[in-house]
Amino acid sequence: MTVGPGLPFRQVWLVDFEFTAPPGSRPIPICLVALELREQRLVRLGYDELASLSGPPYPTDASALMVAFYASAEISCHLALGWPVPENVLDLFTELRCLNNGKPTPLGQGLLGALNWFGLAGINHVEKQSMRELAIRGEPYTQEEAASLLDYCESDVRALQSLLPRMPRELDLPRALVRGRFMVAAARIESVGIPLDVDGIRRLTSAWPAIKNALVEDVDAAYGVFIDGSFNAARWESWLRAQGIPWPRTDAGRLALDDDAFREMSRAYLQVAPMQQLRATLGQMRLADISLGPDGRNRYLLSAFRAKTGRNQPSNTRSIFGPAVWMRGLIRPQPGNALAYIDWAQQEFGIAAALSRDSSMLAAYESGDPYLAFARQANLVPADATKISHPRERDKCKACVLAVQYGMAERSLGRRLGIPSSYAQELLDAHRATYRRFWRWSDGVVNYAAQFGVLHTILGWQLHVVGNVNERSLRNFPMQANGAEMLRLACCYATEAGVRVCAPVHDALVIESSLDSIDDAVATTRRLMAEASEELLDGFRLRSDATIVRYPDRYMDERGTEMWRRIWSIVSRLEPVSMDLGLCMNATTS
Repeated sequence: MTVGPGLPFRQVWLVDFEFTAPPGSRPIPICLVALELREQRLVRLGYDELASLSGPPYPTDASALMVAFYASAEISCHLALGWPVPENVLDLFTELRCLNNGKPTPLGQGLLGALNWFGLAGINHVEKQSMRELAIRGEPYTQEEAASLLDYCESDVRALQSLLPRMPRELDLPRALVRGRFMVAAARIESVGIPLDVDGIRRLTSAWPAIKNALVEDVDAAYGVFIDGSFNAARWESWLRAQGIPWPRTDAGRLALDDDAFREMSRAYLQVAPMQQLRATLGQMRLADISLGPDGRNRYLLSAFRAKTGRNQPSNTRSIFGPAVWMRGLIRPQPGNALAYIDWAQQEFGIAAALSRDSSMLAAYESGDPYLAFARQANLVPADATKISHPRERDKCKACVLAVQYGMAERSLGRRLGIPSSYAQELLDAHRATYRRFWRWSDGVVNYAAQFGVLHTILGWQLHVVGNVNERSLRNFPMQANGAEMLRLACCYATEAGVRVCAPVHDALVIESSLDSIDDAVATTRRLMAEASEELLDGFRLRSDATIVRYPDRYMDERGTEMWRRIWSIVSRLEPVSMDLGLCMNATTS
């Protein structure tokens, strides 16, 4: 039987929970309201009633559909209550994001913004904010407060009832259910969280003022650019001049001192890297903001579909992967467990090759080293060149390939490589000459966007081209947005297979397992990631790499290793007992 606006399910349930979730903790459900569309049956359950149930008051099998707004919240409540999760989920948040992505949304992407988009009335902002604050406060509630929360919860369900009939004209149900499926995976991932070194966090936090002063003194000894603990632009300019380093400038002619400039220049000039890490640390060292649960796990909202490309966009302050990279050393498996960081090898290059069907690019990817393959194909190195025999040439070609993926022009590439812009342009020209079919396809993407005003991924995520959109963003959209689709598929496959996924990170999954089963978990995840790429790229499989960290070792991003050593060396001087740096020296790569 078809129920509601063309939805082929026996029952369609509109569902909303109210809950509280202290930072880093799993949610604590407070109340639930659910409405079945066919019979207009309304269910209202308070805290005590929820706790007494062994399962939801609605079916979760294939015959039924759950409709929610930002459904990972509702699924998180299912998980907290020990309830089965629905097989079919329609998330009106994700569908509205897909519908209006790239267009102005005056009242934002929340439920009130959704109602406003369709010209529907809803609860006023002040009342909604008041009810949210009441829910976040948590128990105990007076009888009147509990009744008010249930009424508020019902108002959100009634809003869903108003929204749903407005969606079908634009609703691609099979793909919408895939997006809903990911919201289930997201809830499972958020429930697991990332294990952190709680003692290390405590020691860093308590000693941070002294660490900060000592760190500035330690790093700045090689530069002499800080005055009374503050970075001095004039001194930095003098240091750059002495080193012969050309530095990017703003339109006003001043040195560009933003994070992106320092990050880019640190790649081109290694002597800049310590200063870049120092500035990032001083600006981003907010350990108190990391969402740390009572069990020592970092849990945070993935903020699914928030970016225009459809990528997750979690808070940089809440997630351990947001601040300076050295802080990732605080990721540490718990006793008896291991973690693995599994990422696709050259994901965006592989996606570009598969979508454009450029035979040279496909061959470069399948060679296992697309950067060296490009150098050979462009006749920049001999046919028998290796990574060992021609490391500098390979590095330049790698920078060129990545520059194309990032949409960098010759000036930025030249800065990154420390070469004149004219030489950088020659590299970019070599890329165009080598991968002609890719560039014809890329030009076609831009032309399509200009003609039709929209771009789509394979699974239907769309971007409306409104106003003056950067051409580089349009060229990059197919790789980045389809990369996001691939990651979502992999999250679905892995979580449904029982893999404990701690976090998705751009083009990677962080998973957890016991010490004796981590190798099997890695093999399973890599297979499922390959299947996700094959599903999306019409049979073309992307490779993946895995780094395993077994307790008592810790995860470490190599870009942050030197800063980690510096900081803990300072801590060891400040504390009477020397610290175990635990630099994950026994991590293995497969």
